Amino acid sequence: MSDNKVQIFDTTLRDGEQVPGCKLNTKQKLVIAERLDLLGVDIIEAGFPVSSPGDFTSVNEIAKIVKNATVCGLTRAVENDIKVAAEALKYAKRPRIHTGIGTSESHIKYKFNSTQEKVIERGVAAVKYAKSFVEDVEFYAEDAGRTDNEFLARVCEEMIKAGATVLNIPDTTGYCLPEEYGAKIKYLKENVKGIDKVTISCHCHNDLGLATANSIAGAINGARQIECTINGIGERAGNTALEEVVMIMKQHPYLHLNTDINSKLLYDTSLMVSESMGMMVQPNKAIVGANAFAHSSGIHQDGVIKNRETYEIIDPAEVGVTESAIVLTARSGRAALAYRAKKIGYELTKLQLDEVYKEFLNYADRKKEVVNEDIHEIMKTVSVAAAVA
Repeated sequence: MSDNKVQIFDTTLRDGEQVPGCKLNTKQKLVIAERLDLLGVDIIEAGFPVSSPGDFTSVNEIAKIVKNATVCGLTRAVENDIKVAAEALKYAKRPRIHTGIGTSESHIKYKFNSTQEKVIERGVAAVKYAKSFVEDVEFYAEDAGRTDNEFLARVCEEMIKAGATVLNIPDTTGYCLPEEYGAKIKYLKENVKGIDKVTISCHCHNDLGLATANSIAGAINGARQIECTINGIGERAGNTALEEVVMIMKQHPYLHLNTDINSKLLYDTSLMVSESMGMMVQPNKAIVGANAFAHSSGIHQDGVIKNRETYEIIDPAEVGVTESAIVLTARSGRAALAYRAKKIGYELTKLQLDEVYKEFLNYADRKKEVVNEDIHEIMKTVSVAAAVA
């Protein structure tokens, strides 16, 4: 694997499905898993097998059909969790067990009523037990974002000794600033013995809207796996959005970071997940939102019509969107009206455009958006015939 390759770990079917009201059945999960495999995802976290018989079945069936990606099952640092996950993953070509424990002072004191030493012991035991079933074991240090760096480094070093192949450094509560999270990854790279033998992973939540920024900061500082979901769905405010980190790396080649994701499938995959989960994508969502490539301001429309790159840093085709949308509103100018009119068969002279534009503004002041049917009505009002059928 290239040192510049960032592996994409998709947890749509595990962390993403934890959103209230977004429960998927096994059949739906299989369809999404196949799409994720086609998309080029490196690891698919298929579920939390011990959590329910349905989740066990889903992970088991996904493991049978995925052709390219590693299939991963989540566990706690509990022997039975790990044993059940191993059973669920037995048909996977590339199985991975993802186990771990909370490492922040808050988790150790209030969640476990334990000590740092005992938490390390539990983590080591979990990794060693998981290692008896599969070669690929990922350890998560839950709430690493709020864990003291020196202690976190000790945890990581012990997990490497126990056989972990991937170290997940989650910002579980979405608390870190990008500079802090990047510095945390850098600290581990520089202070953990054996860190060069494992992959560091970023698992960032979006409570403060910083999940994507934190994940990119982590990758810049040496992490080579990003854990994310389609549309950024997930617990509370969600997870890092897969489509965002992929396109950031693609649009900034000087970062020298890349993925194997087929970006042309991003929009369709977004729609598939949204429809399956019944969770609408907000219109202003980056990359895949309905308005991501829509322009309604006259100044922007004029620029885009002349040269797309004036207001678009991504070619819509790169993410599977057919074309930019010129939305006609009261803020639109003559250039946008002429462009849309031409699309439906009207070649307007400058004098005709001036006359049509006056009537257009009357329509636009009454409506949120002027659609093609309205343009036809406007043309009838000012007696302009279509140039082409």
